[in-house]
Amino acid sequence: MTTRDMTKDMTKDMAGNMAGDMPAQVDLEGPELLARGFRPYERYRLMLHHGDGTRDAQVRDIVRVGGVVGVLGYDPLRDLVVLIRQFRLTSHLAENRGGLVEIVAGLVEPGEQLEAAAIRECIEEAGVAPRQLVPMLHFMPSPGVSDEVAWLYLGIVDAGALPERAGASHETETTHPFAVTLEAALAAVADGRCVNGYLIMALHWLALNRARLPQLLAEAAAV
Repeated sequence: MTTRDMTKDMTKDMAGNMAGDMPAQVDLEGPELLARGFRPYERYRLMLHHGDGTRDAQVRDIVRVGGVVGVLGYDPLRDLVVLIRQFRLTSHLAENRGGLVEIVAGLVEPGEQLEAAAIRECIEEAGVAPRQLVPMLHFMPSPGVSDEVAWLYLGIVDAGALPERAGASHETETTHPFAVTLEAALAAVADGRCVNGYLIMALHWLALNRARLPQLLAEAAAV
């Protein structure tokens, strides 16, 4: 076999692996509830079957989160992104960054539509309602430990209407909305001054798709 043939075979194998996520053959026992706090913490015992006929017995603990929506606010007239700052205990403990810069985000309530949840969270955390939503990304932020599934949207908002303080009082939530240029936000990420994963992905999506925003807005409005 020539080097060229070997390269073609490798390329074919790599393309097959990148066909995307796929179902797994697994026998599950559980869940065993380990703790019920702000989120349920569960344990599963499982047998994972591999394509070559082998199998692995595993014990896995997960945190149940469910569906989450995130919204990157954007004011096209002022060319500004709308972000929030709020306290996060985990970032305080891990990196002494309790005042985390984020995009609007929150849980999807049972029976709630994704876009309705996105609008509600935007009103609660940024103090403004988006007049249009554009779907961005769908991903799992931490599949090794949580079943959280996130849907991100670009929300077209009026940055001039932002309050100094927002947040859902029934959740003891306090947020501080603000608007900056996309370039300033990306520079903060590049310098390591902002570490929130939702924020980083949303900003990079906007940077990659900024030139075709008029087309995306038109397509979203037509749906």
